[in-house]
Amino acid sequence: MHLKNCALTLAALTLAIPTLAQTPAAPTKPKSTTPAAKPAATAYDHALLKPSLLKAPGPETYQVKFDTTRGEFTITVTRAWAPLAADRFYNLVKHHFFDNSRFFRVSPGFVVQFGLSGIPAVNAAWEKATIKDEPVTQKNLRGTLTFAKTSEPNSRGTQLFINLKDNTFLDSQGFAPFGIVDGKGINLVEMMYDQYGDAAGVNDQENITKGGEKYVATKWPKLDTIKSATLVGEAATTPTKPAAKPATAAKPAPKTATTNPPKPQQ
Repeated sequence: MHLKNCALTLAALTLAIPTLAQTPAAPTKPKSTTPAAKPAATAYDHALLKPSLLKAPGPETYQVKFDTTRGEFTITVTRAWAPLAADRFYNLVKHHFFDNSRFFRVSPGFVVQFGLSGIPAVNAAWEKATIKDEPVTQKNLRGTLTFAKTSEPNSRGTQLFINLKDNTFLDSQGFAPFGIVDGKGINLVEMMYDQYGDAAGVNDQENITKGGEKYVATKWPKLDTIKSATLVGEAATTPTKPAAKPATAAKPAPKTATTNPPKPQQ
């Protein structure tokens, strides 16, 4: 009986082995087919995609406050100095063209240049939206705001520069100032990151135009940013009524330039 019981037990174990071996492993969970959420697109005023519609005349004088990564400064625009430039700048600011863009060219002792949008589609829309040349009624003194242009006539678009010193040699080349940095704001402008020099703003401008902020953040990350540029004072609330003209700051006497650096151009 003992041997019979052993035989029966052995037979039972033999039959159980294949049963255990055939037990399926826990099924692998299927991978989700839902695509990963894409980063939210940068918000901007889509009116900027239609430059031909943004031609409202600006007030006779108005102020624009720049909030930047270096701090805040204000520019006062006088339309009579260069009406076409003043109107173009007014419309760009009103529709937040400069928000979240960079001071892409900072040449120490010469100029700080800006006016390329961080949105490639906006740059593309304004590529051929130029304004005509107009008489130069003011000198390119330290702190003045002027539109950049190419050597071609009537080529002013969206790029501007602030003179860091008296660059009066630009007057005869058709660069027409239309505004000036208020008070000691020019001291803040002079603090913009300048170690890239002309490498970004002159040599890499095409890539910045096409790549926008995504490209700049990768290639030229230390360039200072315009967080916002907004109309302030009466211009912000009643743009059809000229804002009160502030007292004109004393202008420094022109300096004699020994050499002429490359002119601001787009």
